[in-house]
Amino acid sequence: MKFLRNLLDKYDPLFHKGGKLEKLYPLWEAQDTFLYTPSTTTSRGPHVRDGLDSKRLMILVVIALVPCILFGAYNAGLQAALAKGEPTSDMFGLFLSGMITILPIILCSYVVGGIWEVVFAVVRKHEINEGFLVTGILFPLVLPPTIPLWQVAVGVSFGVVIGKEVFGGTGMNILNPALTARAFLYFSFPAQISGDKVWVAADGFSGATALANAAATPNGTSAVDHLLHSTQTLAFPSDFMNMFYGFMPGSIGETSALACLIGAFILIITGVGSWRVMVAVLAGAWLTAFGLNQFHGPNVPGFFSLPAHYHLVMGGLMFGAVFMATDPVSAARTNTGKWIYGFLIGVLTILIRLVNPAYPEGVMLAILFMNVFAPLIDHYVVQANVRRRMRRVQA
Repeated sequence: MKFLRNLLDKYDPLFHKGGKLEKLYPLWEAQDTFLYTPSTTTSRGPHVRDGLDSKRLMILVVIALVPCILFGAYNAGLQAALAKGEPTSDMFGLFLSGMITILPIILCSYVVGGIWEVVFAVVRKHEINEGFLVTGILFPLVLPPTIPLWQVAVGVSFGVVIGKEVFGGTGMNILNPALTARAFLYFSFPAQISGDKVWVAADGFSGATALANAAATPNGTSAVDHLLHSTQTLAFPSDFMNMFYGFMPGSIGETSALACLIGAFILIITGVGSWRVMVAVLAGAWLTAFGLNQFHGPNVPGFFSLPAHYHLVMGGLMFGAVFMATDPVSAARTNTGKWIYGFLIGVLTILIRLVNPAYPEGVMLAILFMNVFAPLIDHYVVQANVRRRMRRVQA
């Protein structure tokens, strides 16, 4: 490693101010600080001493996403094999088949989004923002495995440029860039990112998600019975445990609540993700679903009868609660604000699912909506704390 360090130091002056390759400094700095801890130190306060810089923090998030990536690859291969009537006993073969499907999507996201990051870094003459390490993998994981690569490129371009760079780059954006990119694709190309034709990595086969099947429950009937009846001929019917494990058609990284919980454990024990936001999102969703469940009747949509705990393992709720709502830039930052912010995301997710018949998901729009209100929530939390302390001083 000393040889590599000496080699980098030899060419380092070429990329600094006055060097022949000065304009390429952002690229040089990115690889250097990725391989080695930066040697620069602050000369004046304030000082923060921490073993984690932002690059290492982002890498920890990527590590927490590994269970979702691995299971997403296996499930993509599994769903394609089930749709085509092929054997499903070869787990490694299914994983390899699914990885061949999803890897181009991940690479396209990283390459195209990375190019935009480099362009803005060179033009603005600053370091490459490491936040894209996370955005570049989060975005593919919320897409169906059949998404065309050109739409991946267009979507990630919109998310990086409009969702983040126009606000000033990492740390300045008010919306989650990955969800901004997905929202753009959802409203621009709904046929390729919604419906029952896009969730199975096999051309010509349908694979409606469990959430879509539940949303189609006739008035006055049981959503659980409808789920089981509509999938009773499949190898993995839509019961609670199969949805918890993730053996369902869906976005690449969202189907397995178990994989998301493993990622949540990693984020919480490393202090990277806010457990308050995660718990608040799930609590808000469960309480809202439980409350609306009490209004089920003969003239009420059958979707209302779905038990509250089913909502927690369906669609992208668990993935959104763990990896999207906890984004430290676009989420609330005060402890009290995190509880309010997360709880309202859970409430809005269920309301959008149950009340809006055209969109049986909800977590994407709920998080983006609350991203906008996160600064306002923090403002009122801080003001309430100031008023409380002022009363204490006056007393």
